[in-house]
Amino acid sequence: MDYTEFGFIRMAAVAPEVALADPAANAGIHIGHIEALSAEGVCLALFPELSVSGYSCEDLFFNADLLRASRQALIGIAEACTDLTAVVGVPWRLNDGRLLNCAAVLADGRLVGLVPKIAHPNYGEFYDQRWFASGDGISLTGTDAPRIDARQLFEVAGVTVGIEICEDLWSPEPPGIRHCLAGADVILNLSASNELVAKADYRRTLVVGASARGISGYLYASAGPTESTKDVVFGGHLMAAENGVLLAENDRFELTGSRLIAEFDLDYLHRDRSQNSTFRGAVRPEGYVVSRASARHHPPLGAIQRAVDAHPFVPEDEAQFDARAREILSIQATGLARRMLAAGDGPLVIGLSGGLDSTLAYLVCLEALTLRDLPVSRLMPLTLPGPGTSARTLASARSLAGATGVALREIPIEAAVVQHLADLDHSEETDVVFENAQARERTQILFNFANKVGGIVVGTGDLSELALGWCTYNADHMASYNVNASVPKTMMAYLVRWYGSHRADSALKPVLAEVLDTPISPELIAPTNGDISQETESIIGPYELHDFFLYHFMRHGAGVRKIFALACAAFDGRHEPAVIQRWLRVFLARFFAQQFKRTTLPPGPKVGTVSLSPRGDWRMPDEATARAYLATVDALMET
Repeated sequence: MDYTEFGFIRMAAVAPEVALADPAANAGIHIGHIEALSAEGVCLALFPELSVSGYSCEDLFFNADLLRASRQALIGIAEACTDLTAVVGVPWRLNDGRLLNCAAVLADGRLVGLVPKIAHPNYGEFYDQRWFASGDGISLTGTDAPRIDARQLFEVAGVTVGIEICEDLWSPEPPGIRHCLAGADVILNLSASNELVAKADYRRTLVVGASARGISGYLYASAGPTESTKDVVFGGHLMAAENGVLLAENDRFELTGSRLIAEFDLDYLHRDRSQNSTFRGAVRPEGYVVSRASARHHPPLGAIQRAVDAHPFVPEDEAQFDARAREILSIQATGLARRMLAAGDGPLVIGLSGGLDSTLAYLVCLEALTLRDLPVSRLMPLTLPGPGTSARTLASARSLAGATGVALREIPIEAAVVQHLADLDHSEETDVVFENAQARERTQILFNFANKVGGIVVGTGDLSELALGWCTYNADHMASYNVNASVPKTMMAYLVRWYGSHRADSALKPVLAEVLDTPISPELIAPTNGDISQETESIIGPYELHDFFLYHFMRHGAGVRKIFALACAAFDGRHEPAVIQRWLRVFLARFFAQQFKRTTLPPGPKVGTVSLSPRGDWRMPDEATARAYLATVDALMET
């Protein structure tokens, strides 16, 4: 497997040791890093601002020997660039006397081009304008350098890169966004940013924000602690961000130098750029040139080093999840509260099964009533036991209502279902007619009861079920407002568990724990010895896999082979490739075949970046075929 086929490229940022004012020594240090990174499949290595000479040389920048040695050092570094492209920082004096702070792009043994720094700080501890002229407006070609131009992009192993230098990122109009609009996939920043209390946080915010605005990758390399510490200290901060997400960063203050390897997903970036109409419609800058740094292909990547999250909807960090859970519940509850207001604050009618989804929806109803400052008596849950209902879930429904002080109405549906099936002259008791009759009988009761009390029916089905079509058309598929419509199954349990830890009292906590311990089931087949006999995941597959497939298919626009490769990496040791292939086929077959249900979905609040609302995020013909996708799945394990 070669991950470059899926759009991944591997780059590195380096904060090397620096021999101040000794370009020859620095060349040797650069070459050592280049050789090591080349062996690791890196296609581009980024070094800090003025890395060839050292950033903190001050008035030595006016010295002819230092400038001459810096150019000579470039030759040596370029000769080492046979398998990757290096971007290094160097002082460069023009024939007219202007001294520029430049990024030098080196590949295939030559100097490809120079990009001058535009914004030079001259405040606080910075005094850059004492030495350097701005590169704004400079566009030169000559014999000693192919091109010196701030509006210059470089093609490296199939990826187009643009360059900023330190303060350029901090300026009111960073050139990086113009680079992105001109076609740069990744922005490189050669920097010399000193360390102050909380400055790293702000710097990180700038880098992540720049990658979000440009829908790009952003690779940042700052000068390390072997720069002069006369008045300031440099930490060697290295970062990689992608479309608003920090992919990786290093530990700062390493005296022996530091490296950071990161992989960017170009396919994902290109997909988001084409989908984002604001980016698509922005005016493109003029005057840009693209220089080919190297005609070589990216070296094959048999594996990727970036982490692939097995549960992309659920944050791993506890503090981040705490904030995420609060926000999701607030969005759900606020959406429902607004619907109540529009409906004249009528009662909330909900079917309470004792399962996970209806429990979360029930908790959201309680939150919405709090927002509207209404009593819990406005919540009217119904539990509707039928042929498939187990004693366990029925007890949970009763306990949930009792622990929250809400009156539960219990209306058995078995007799109505039997009568309905008899009217149809139906004898098979375990087929789809038998199952759907129960689901539709429940929905009929809920809506009719809502009519009786002047209320609205709160839906409970989640995003994962909607993706798979794991609902009965015009039954649990329908509601007045579905609060769980964009909450995936892998998030449901976390939200209920969070509620149990942060909001529930001593009476409610054990009830939520029991719900969380109950197998996921539609309960449409009679229990076996009183226990649940129909477990959803044994029928359609693990929800953690389906949510993974859904995320990458919807959010990243990934193809079948890429989804499979990423799933194999994410679930290595937990799900065998053949198992992943099996359930990926189920996911795609069901996703395509069940679109007709999503076309007619009721409204519900969008809480994350993935939504299947036919009015918002997802429009797809009901008749689309999965044939080609399934053929690709079937060929995955062929050798």
